Amino acid sequence: MTANPALDLAAAVRRGERSAVDVLEEHLARVDATEADVHAFNTVLGERARVAAGEVDAAVARGEDPGPLAGVPIALKDNLCTRGIPTTCSSRILEGWQPPYDATVVTRVAAAGAVAVGKTNLDEFAMGSSTENSAFGPTRNPLDLSRVPGGSSGGSAAAVAAGYAPLALGSDTGGSIRQPAALCGVVGVKPTYGVVSRYGLVAFASSLDQVGPFARTVGDAALLFDVIAGHDPADSTSLPGAAPVASARLGEGVEGLRVGLVTELVGAEGLSAEVVAGTRAAADALAAAGAKVDEVSVPATVYGLSAYYLIAPAEASSNLSRYDGVRYGHRAEGAADITEMYVATRSEGFGAEVKRRIMLGTYALSAGYYDAYYGQAQRVRTLIIRDFDAAYQSFDVLLSPTAPGTAFPLGEKTADPLVMYLNDVCTIPSNLAGHPAMSVPWGAGADGLPLGVQILAPALGETVMFQVAAALEAMAPAGPGSSAR
Repeated sequence: MTANPALDLAAAVRRGERSAVDVLEEHLARVDATEADVHAFNTVLGERARVAAGEVDAAVARGEDPGPLAGVPIALKDNLCTRGIPTTCSSRILEGWQPPYDATVVTRVAAAGAVAVGKTNLDEFAMGSSTENSAFGPTRNPLDLSRVPGGSSGGSAAAVAAGYAPLALGSDTGGSIRQPAALCGVVGVKPTYGVVSRYGLVAFASSLDQVGPFARTVGDAALLFDVIAGHDPADSTSLPGAAPVASARLGEGVEGLRVGLVTELVGAEGLSAEVVAGTRAAADALAAAGAKVDEVSVPATVYGLSAYYLIAPAEASSNLSRYDGVRYGHRAEGAADITEMYVATRSEGFGAEVKRRIMLGTYALSAGYYDAYYGQAQRVRTLIIRDFDAAYQSFDVLLSPTAPGTAFPLGEKTADPLVMYLNDVCTIPSNLAGHPAMSVPWGAGADGLPLGVQILAPALGETVMFQVAAALEAMAPAGPGSSAR
């Protein structure tokens, strides 16, 4: 395939050199060939996608421009509302629910000419790091079917890695785009909090959730980011004013840019030696390309994991209280009274990990413990923000590992939640700070599976973040699937 599959496909369709219908059929054929093994999707939108692709071709035939994503297949995480199409969050409690409206990002990609091919599998309500917590079964890593794709947006990462779609949307609350991107060897981006609308994203933790792109290349990720970013009056947390332009400086290199290698994240608990070596090699490559690279301490990041697993479950316990058998989705039958119905509905509808986090969060918010747990975690969050702000006084971007290692075997970490939670040790600090961060493929581990490097930037720093990512991509050692990219 060519350098930027989505960009090139869209250009060919807009020029009338390719048919959007033909492009779609090629991708649906790949889905038909291997989806039974991978299970990237909860729903494949074959006929709806064909209608949408036909509308793109009709627009081209009329001499109209269908948009910057003309005819490009895109996969949508199944926690993004899609009108008249099931949106399950991979939970039994929402099985079969069809929203009456589209999420803003879904509207924007459709208006740009993209063709949605399916709704992707995820850890239930986006709670997990392996996509093994789905009520509909795990997704497998297309590069090694015995391994996880990461999570919670594992279905979206797998869909891009498997060639089912050049682009996908996921959500990132503590690393749920970047970690699976690293494990599947694709690019994954968490934008600045408030730059991309959360309207129509089913909430997990409202102060942390962000929608962002997956792509095979940095250029394609920038294309999708520029389509979905921007103020949305329907989202009260949406930032006013113009959004950063991710594609503005992709080819400008890194000469003179200041890059900080985060000491605490390179030395974080549980990182494999090859992940650390790869991250340092990426820093050396940037230095060789003209960047000014040095180590930088962001001390409070060492408390990120602890703070996150109080704040996120607390917000989840509040957000998920609406799933009660009355307002949405599943309702248990045969209950003697409404209290019994509530208990039975939530017991049947939620999986073990969701129940665990609801209980954690409810405890952290309870009388007598609020200040000691939730309040203290929010104070730690403030320290993390301050420490990042101090680092960005001296550096344009920061660098760290994305995930502790390569994709691990299915079932290896499900018995120990704490071991599973460590998968997000390097990604969580950016969510707590509200800053953008992205994962870029960086070669492979000894097992032949992908490694990823994380680039972090200050709030609204997407332009320079993508600039550095494009430079890293150009210098990256060969990894699995690199020839396809």
